Amino acid sequence: MVTGRSPRFTESTQGRLRRLNLATSLPPVVFAAVVLLYTDARAWWHVVVLAPGAVAAVVAFERWTANDLARVALPCLVVAAAVWPLGVLVTGSPNAYWGICAVGSLALREVRRRRKLVMAGLFTYVAAVGAARLLVQQDDIGHVLVTYVLIPTALTVVVTVFTVVGERFYDLIRELEQTREREAELAVVRERVRFASDLHDIQGHTLHVVKLKIALAQRLLLRDTARAEKELRETYTLVSDTIAQTKELAYAQRRLNLTAEMENAKNLFEAAGIRVRVTREAEVDARASELLGQVLRETTTNILRHAQATQVQITLAASGITIVNDGVTATTPPEFRGLAALRQRVAGDGGELTVEQEDGRFLTAAVFPPARADAAPTVSGKDGR
Repeated sequence: MVTGRSPRFTESTQGRLRRLNLATSLPPVVFAAVVLLYTDARAWWHVVVLAPGAVAAVVAFERWTANDLARVALPCLVVAAAVWPLGVLVTGSPNAYWGICAVGSLALREVRRRRKLVMAGLFTYVAAVGAARLLVQQDDIGHVLVTYVLIPTALTVVVTVFTVVGERFYDLIRELEQTREREAELAVVRERVRFASDLHDIQGHTLHVVKLKIALAQRLLLRDTARAEKELRETYTLVSDTIAQTKELAYAQRRLNLTAEMENAKNLFEAAGIRVRVTREAEVDARASELLGQVLRETTTNILRHAQATQVQITLAASGITIVNDGVTATTPPEFRGLAALRQRVAGDGGELTVEQEDGRFLTAAVFPPARADAAPTVSGKDGR
């Protein structure tokens, strides 16, 4: 059981990784900006000149983690690009390249065409602006070239390479996420195919027999009225039985085998890339297994349809079952209609069905008291999702 929104509307794995980057990487980024400002600023107005570059880098990084870099990439890039020459020519700050290095490497993600040319332009700009320091400081050319050209350009290259590699990593995560969603959809389709197969087994044979009996009754109508009436009565009974069986199938009232449902649930979860662990604390009471099987089937369907689960824990007791899954968002509704109907059935047999959401996990548990374990659960009523 699980979330109220389908995977396409829930937070993706890629988004969660970016938020993790924000939580783990932003503090060091801010700390580095403060240290560089403290190191390079020798007057209050130096801070005024250099701070916009650091702010632009932090803003670009934060927007990147929110997958919204395109909206701020250009203004941040302009600010950072302006700070670097001011730092070189006005304040004499060799670390003023930090802003253009960070923003430029991130902004390259938004470039879809001629990326290599743009990348070369970024490196050339950093080196050329650094070399402009020679216009105001010519007494130590070697020191200027190392401090303002070689180090800034080399670090910009390194940061850009790591950024490009990181982009490939996020692309891979995106592809894996899409594959996982497709597997989950296929698992649901397989369940529907199984339902269609059961429906065909019930109605296909019946309709064929009905066709033959009606044809026979039509031939006997004038020659043997009593026999024709008998065939029609049998046809009526057969149709009535088929209607009842179809209702049982539609409302999940056919007798279920808990072991078979458990195996089916494991196969569906594994096909969707979800780790599943089954713990058997005791042998399940045979007379309670049918209703527990229905709880397992309904919960499995809800997890596949509504969650972004990565792991599921199923625990079987003598007269109960507990299913716990992750992948739950804060907007998850308390329960689904299918489980609400099952709650009434379980309660009617003296048991209790509970659903709980806590810390990103959803728990579904059905338990029959020991006093009721000797009573066979009665399955009745509708089950709708």
